[in-house]
Amino acid sequence: MGEIQRILNEEWGSELSKKVVGIEKEAIASASIGEVYKGALQDGSIVAIKVQRPNIQSIVNTDFRILSILVWFADRFVPIPKGFINLKVLFQELKQVIGRELDFTKEKDTLLYFKERFKDSEMVKIPDVHQELCTSKVLVMEWVEGKRLNDTEAVEKLEMSRQDLARRLMKLFLPQWLEPGMFHADPHPGNVQFTREGRIILLDFGMAGEISKKDAVSFQNLIESILAKNYSKAVECLSQLGFLLPEANAVTMEKLLSEWMAFDLSQVKDMDLVALKLELNDLIAALPIQVPTRFVFLGRSFMTIEGIVRHLAPEDDLLELGKPIFTEWLSSQGNKWSFIWNIIQSQPFFKIFHSAAEFLETPRKLEKMKEAGQRREFQFTIYEIRKKQLFQLFLLGLTGAGFGEYAEEILIMQISAGIAGIALLGYGVNSWRLGKWLKYMPEKRR
Repeated sequence: MGEIQRILNEEWGSELSKKVVGIEKEAIASASIGEVYKGALQDGSIVAIKVQRPNIQSIVNTDFRILSILVWFADRFVPIPKGFINLKVLFQELKQVIGRELDFTKEKDTLLYFKERFKDSEMVKIPDVHQELCTSKVLVMEWVEGKRLNDTEAVEKLEMSRQDLARRLMKLFLPQWLEPGMFHADPHPGNVQFTREGRIILLDFGMAGEISKKDAVSFQNLIESILAKNYSKAVECLSQLGFLLPEANAVTMEKLLSEWMAFDLSQVKDMDLVALKLELNDLIAALPIQVPTRFVFLGRSFMTIEGIVRHLAPEDDLLELGKPIFTEWLSSQGNKWSFIWNIIQSQPFFKIFHSAAEFLETPRKLEKMKEAGQRREFQFTIYEIRKKQLFQLFLLGLTGAGFGEYAEEILIMQISAGIAGIALLGYGVNSWRLGKWLKYMPEKRR
């Protein structure tokens, strides 16, 4: 507590005793960047005081240096399907996110953004902020009593059912993922709690992501297509969002998506999970898919909420549970006809027209594939010609150096040795570039 008291004195100065009556000595919550203490203000308000850990900036800088080395090794030596995710870009994005977390004024602004966004919602509770007490290292919020969503005993005591609580959670997060603006990127059970009345409490807004208007529309269309079982449209949306590589075959991806959505998760209990994981790894490596870096934190948010929902309603189908919520949201957005149109497009009679359109598009797609193949072959030929020329230059340099030494011509020997060294270096660099280029062109994706 001594170090925390020192930080509070530095941030608030001599006014500390005039603002806070008391602070509990033990932290009620701890995270990597800050600790939260329960306190009381002069007016009797009970508050949560989040204080940045001492020397956290230097610790984070050290962690990033270590992480940059690990990313360098992973990018070169770990057998991640090339093109699946850009680790370097992800590292830079992570630095930006952590950088924002280190400035509590930005977390305060994000909290105020969400408070304004959900001000008319009775199902969510976001704590008030005492802005006059907030600094870049201290955040003072209203104290809110809540229970974790993974607290089974507390959930059972609620008057509402587990399914209703799960639907309420989905209703809260669905607009965050589908509407332009910010979303809560770290919704684990410690940050998403509930009150006795069943209201959802949102806490800790240090990690937040943002959805662009264009991506919001594409995600909306994607979910519409999946719920309507219009998988051809879903594949088109995945391509627009950047999840599919250029060489992806739309018909094959449509079939795979259809089979994946028809997969019964209850069968997993009877499977060898290790074998299933290895099979999925091979499948991902073979598919022409990638994860756009801008969606990594959105995926984290979605997967965390999905895990909580499955814990709350383990016997229910996630899509069936979320379908009425999505339909209700669509109606509120005035987009229900878009959903109906997707259902119509998924019907067998409409697929006849779709197949005809695909057939008419086939010559153009084949031409594009042919051009792409020719470009790849041309690029590969250039690399091989350069390697051959550099190797010949290396042999020539060695021959010249040998002749210079034999003839006792020091200058000829030195020049020739220099040429051989430069040629060898060029050969190595060119070989490395070729190897790197080939990693993005594995045999499975050709």
